[in-house]
Amino acid sequence: MAPSHNGKFVGRMGTVMESESGPGRSVVRRGLTGALGIALVALPLTLSAAPTASAAPSVVVGDDAIYLVTLDGPGLSGYRGFLPRAISQLRMLGQQDTALGLVGDPTPVARWTTALNGFAVRLTRAEAHTLAAEPSVSLVERNAVRKLAGRTSTRAGLAATGPHRGGAGVVIGMVDSGIHPESPLFADVPSLRSVPQRFVGDCTTGQDWDADTCNRKIVGARWFVDGFGRDHLRTASSLSARDDDGHGTQMSSIAAGNPGITVRVEHQRLGNYGGAAPQARLAVYKACWTAPDPHDDGCATADLVSAIDAATRDGVDVLNLSVGGPDGFDTVERALLGAAEADIVVVAAAGNGGQRSYAAHASPWVTTVGASTGVARRGRVELSSGPTLTGAMSATRAAGPARLVVGARVAAPGTTREAARVCTPGSLDAARVSGAIVLCERGEVGRIDKSAAVRRADGVGMVLMNVTPGSLDADLHSVPTVHVDRTDGRVLKRWVARHPGGRVTLSPLGVEHQRARVPVWSNGGDPSGAVLKPDVVAPSVGILGAIPPDVRGARWDFVSGTSAGTAFTSGTAAVLLRRHGWSAPSVRSALATTASPLGGSVLRSGAGRVRPGRAADPGLVYAVPVEDYRAWLDGVLPNDLNTPSLVLTEGDATAQRTVTNVGRRTLYFSSRATGFSRHSVTVTPAAIRLDPGESTTWTVRVDSRAGAQPGDDGFITWRGANGTRTRIPVLLTR
Repeated sequence: MAPSHNGKFVGRMGTVMESESGPGRSVVRRGLTGALGIALVALPLTLSAAPTASAAPSVVVGDDAIYLVTLDGPGLSGYRGFLPRAISQLRMLGQQDTALGLVGDPTPVARWTTALNGFAVRLTRAEAHTLAAEPSVSLVERNAVRKLAGRTSTRAGLAATGPHRGGAGVVIGMVDSGIHPESPLFADVPSLRSVPQRFVGDCTTGQDWDADTCNRKIVGARWFVDGFGRDHLRTASSLSARDDDGHGTQMSSIAAGNPGITVRVEHQRLGNYGGAAPQARLAVYKACWTAPDPHDDGCATADLVSAIDAATRDGVDVLNLSVGGPDGFDTVERALLGAAEADIVVVAAAGNGGQRSYAAHASPWVTTVGASTGVARRGRVELSSGPTLTGAMSATRAAGPARLVVGARVAAPGTTREAARVCTPGSLDAARVSGAIVLCERGEVGRIDKSAAVRRADGVGMVLMNVTPGSLDADLHSVPTVHVDRTDGRVLKRWVARHPGGRVTLSPLGVEHQRARVPVWSNGGDPSGAVLKPDVVAPSVGILGAIPPDVRGARWDFVSGTSAGTAFTSGTAAVLLRRHGWSAPSVRSALATTASPLGGSVLRSGAGRVRPGRAADPGLVYAVPVEDYRAWLDGVLPNDLNTPSLVLTEGDATAQRTVTNVGRRTLYFSSRATGFSRHSVTVTPAAIRLDPGESTTWTVRVDSRAGAQPGDDGFITWRGANGTRTRIPVLLTR
């Protein structure tokens, strides 16, 4: 489907205005050429907020603000001309100088020539108008700050225990909040061997980071702050690639942490840890920063583009962006196009806005990852003469048998029953809590703060009960804890009232495998979008990862959010690259076509949940020549992109796709359409025979059944004679 389908671009002469997220954010856009038309004049637009992005007060000074300016044509990564790269780069810099000369030759905040041809510069609104009117300028967009996509509170307690091998020699570029290099997950271990020669990135020095901080695991480190503004950083922020937030360290550990690292929390051993691609290397691009007010933390779009441009120039193999954003084709998305044109596997987060916003990164050159649930850690409360209750528990050791006391009844002198009821710090009387298990109600303070209060009062365990409907969370508590729902909490309260001094035992049950589903907070796709999003979902609830000890007072923590699934998927992509050496589009195809459908609308789960083992043997891939992406964006591609998904309209319910046999044997493949409830779906030919490396094109036709309502979705699957299944989702819109 052409990009004009999503309503963001107007295929006619005249003004083009696009709605994007961010309060007070101005977007000035000139129309695209080709099938999308040309707009010669553009106006700034002030827009409303979305959950995954917010405007940065740091980028506005009076009438001035930092603007991102993109010139026509690709950067060096997408240049297919005859000039040498050095000459092409000088030509681009000359074009940028010409544009800057139109507004008084201001000094740019940043220049970009690899992923795209453009710059960031402080302008007035009038100057932004001037540049937007220039034929050589394709996009003028005001700088804004986006949030990291790993900040939801739901936690289930899944420790990442990845494979012992995988991803050797592959470099994953992490655009995030930096890294804690002292973690054993990022140590220089003998199995890593030498740094890949094709990677040419630097280890940029900075505060608490010298040239020797990098090693054969962390092969590169850069940091970008000019878009966010040094004057708007938290005092403790490090002007280096060192992580001040914890998010970047967690994502790096999930994607590529070294294998076999023992996880110990509060004297508990939670098992061994390893990332999805434990032998992969990491190149760190810090573009996300902490501010005095945590609500202002985030990643300036100017810094994100600088990081993407640098990662593309450095030669990373996989680019991980655990940052949300709008669902249109803004400057960040165009920079990601440049990365894709360099044959980099680009993986980005869908965002955590739920029904309030559509999935970010709506472009076909990005694998956009939504969230799925996974396993849960469970425990039980065993009453000495009563029922057994089950809840969430991360601890691996039991507590009790011990007296059960209700927090409200053991308030410390000088505190209130209400404070003790929710076990606020310092509210419990150690004289009555010592050696006991405490029943605490949820609310007022953090869950782990409650168990810390129990421990300070010499308690040996805690039962945390919901007082309203809510999640059950296996947090890393100070004492063994079982988190129960409201109904079981009431049962426990009645039991202790009838059995004063009654004894209970808290026992871990270990990991429980649950049916995967998409959490309500995971962004779904736009039903009017040109491309089906998200592409896939991946484990994103209660994922364990390493954190800097000076950030949260611990070395490990759980994280939930599409950022975690993005890191997992990036690691999986690295393993595929190492194993097969495929092109980036082929790797992205394998991730999607081997995913496990979760049920429900494909707008929520895309192709389904990523399955690393199956992705290694997809049978068929949907390859896309990287030059087709820009032709599609410019509206000059004669055919639809060969993506591993389909979006069809009721009036245009026929499409084609080309598949290639990436196996080692000549095989027959047969097709099957499933899941469509209101339409008849026909695939021609119904069966194909392909030699290794051979390709063929198939056609799908969707016909409405008599009296059927518009709209539908389902899957088309090609099954190989050796058992492989290559499945793509199909969305039929009104």
